[in-house]
Amino acid sequence: MTHTFGKTATIAALDIGSSKVSCIIARVSKDKKISIIGYGYNASKGIKNGAVTDIAQATLAVGNAVQDAEQMANETIDKVVISIGGEKVRSVMKSASMALNKNRPIGDAELEKLYLKGTAKVDVGEYSLIHCIHNSYNLDKGEMIKDPRNLFGEELSINILLGLVPEHICRNLNTITENAHLDISGRVFDSYASGLACLVEDEKEMGATVVDMGGGSTSIATFRNGYPVHFTSIPVGGSNVTNDIAYGLSTSFSHAERLKTLHGCAFLTSQDSLDTINVYPVGEEDDSCIKHIPKSELINIIAPRIEETFEMVAKKLSDVGLGGDSSHRVVLTGGASQLAGVVNVAEMVLDKHVRLGKPKNVANLPDALNSPAFATAVGMLLFGVECSERRPKKIVRKINNANGGLWDNVSVWLKTLWG
Repeated sequence: MTHTFGKTATIAALDIGSSKVSCIIARVSKDKKISIIGYGYNASKGIKNGAVTDIAQATLAVGNAVQDAEQMANETIDKVVISIGGEKVRSVMKSASMALNKNRPIGDAELEKLYLKGTAKVDVGEYSLIHCIHNSYNLDKGEMIKDPRNLFGEELSINILLGLVPEHICRNLNTITENAHLDISGRVFDSYASGLACLVEDEKEMGATVVDMGGGSTSIATFRNGYPVHFTSIPVGGSNVTNDIAYGLSTSFSHAERLKTLHGCAFLTSQDSLDTINVYPVGEEDDSCIKHIPKSELINIIAPRIEETFEMVAKKLSDVGLGGDSSHRVVLTGGASQLAGVVNVAEMVLDKHVRLGKPKNVANLPDALNSPAFATAVGMLLFGVECSERRPKKIVRKINNANGGLWDNVSVWLKTLWG
């Protein structure tokens, strides 16, 4: 799919998450500068772990967010770039090679021929193809290079990253947008969009992993040489912490969320056993029923879940050969990353440099959007303006069991890539 959003005056991003739905409308100048003119967001309904559970409720949430953005922008939209996330996100690296005339430098004709060979037939099994990203070449099985034109060699290989999600997830999101009278102009993985918004160029070039901590799941995108090289996810997010608090303290989910926001922390301190917090028992709203508990009781519920989350992230990084690479950077983003102490715990568990990522690659962001919680939505605008992807010539939906299955090759490729 080739994006041409940069040629239009207005673009819109619709981030349909498990905890909130966000819509941002922006104008794009001829030199591709983005100016946000409207935004709206509200609590998500009918979405769990990135999957639609109630079409009517999800449509209402989308409609409210879009309406608020349109009113602020004083403009009506009919097309949106939408986000794709959840625990079912996957990726696979596809490669193709061709022999070269070693007496002639590589030109555009050779690159086009190789790309067509690499995308001539793509087997997606039971999945929908969200991304088809050409991210690097290898000349004579050497180092990865971005642009081999004018070089000489005997063999050239291309690496193409396929981003995949179960087909029914896309169909349900299509239904929601259609019900909201919107057309989909593009689709992007939430962690990919967050990377575009939060990573600096050096991080994308040298290697960094974005860990997008959403409400229902945590999405992961690894970048190198300026492009994503791996997508994955884990089925744990901020809502799991809220649920743990609600059950552990026998309080309502709404009060548990408030406790997490006001008093939550990812690790315990000596002061926490001295401080007290107020807890309303579930079903009780009378102040006489308030329980007074040490803050440490709340932290002792939160901390194990946060540690478990990063242990699962560590396993994902280890699976692709990055577990022992202490120089590899990690950037946390998403609403759940704002919990106090999360960065410290991530550094301890992952044994890597970790920072909190806010959207920084769009100028003059409104204060309300200058937060990790809106990294995906802001990054979707950048994707709409700057990124282009070509669809494969032929997409095959027959499951490929050859060579161990569809997903086995990605780990081998990444372990080779990162040494």
